[in-house]
Amino acid sequence: MKFSLRQSDFVSIAVKVAAIVGCFGAIALLQLPELRQLRTRSQDAPIAELRRGLEADRVQLNLLENAPTFGYDNLLADWVFLQFLQYFGDAPVRARTDYRLSPDYFEVILKKDPFFSLAYLFMSNSVSVYAGMPERSIAIQAAGLAHLTPNVPPDSFYIWQRKGIDELLFLGDAAAARQSFLTAAEWAEASRQPMASDDAASFRQTAAFLARNPDSRFAQFSAWGTVLSTAQDDLTRQTAIDRIRALGGDVVQDPGGSFRVVPPSED
Repeated sequence: MKFSLRQSDFVSIAVKVAAIVGCFGAIALLQLPELRQLRTRSQDAPIAELRRGLEADRVQLNLLENAPTFGYDNLLADWVFLQFLQYFGDAPVRARTDYRLSPDYFEVILKKDPFFSLAYLFMSNSVSVYAGMPERSIAIQAAGLAHLTPNVPPDSFYIWQRKGIDELLFLGDAAAARQSFLTAAEWAEASRQPMASDDAASFRQTAAFLARNPDSRFAQFSAWGTVLSTAQDDLTRQTAIDRIRALGGDVVQDPGGSFRVVPPSED
């Protein structure tokens, strides 16, 4: 079936785009004096200036969270995600300050687009591991999950898994983690994704470990193994390796760079 746009459609789209650009432009103009005073990206700048730059970012994110998008929520979410990647990847500045602005980025991203499944993975690592704020990560996950179904997005059951991992590893809440893993299993069983049934069996096994023993080493080992396999950075990767070894397991890196994990000998 061919699809064509009428002139009125072009006019409608142009009006919406112009409105969004105008809206963001107005926000920028209103905040420009403050942003000019606060913002700096120099790695050699005094720490006070770096912190003022972070405060400028926080002001901007607060504005964007409630800014009208005229139906282009996904576009704004993608743009803020790119901004987060720049923030997170600026390791020299983060080493001199912190990662505590990470949840503010994801508050905006996942409020505008709760179906952005990749964002949940980045949020879990950056907010729980780097920023040390697992409560915020879990709260944002829960708010996003309220909008999802077992097949929208297609891999939504993994978000329940990440929530369970954060609850187990960073809060020590085995009961909440068990429920999240059970829900992940139910959603995986209802999913049309390839291999979802294998994932469902793994989630149910982890939930069973937690039901028998809330302090289960095997359950924590499995969770840290997932963190290791999905790690996007060296700190998260090394944290997972250290925790696996502390549980009595081991991690062996193959010549090709991949990791092989060995479970603990007893639970």
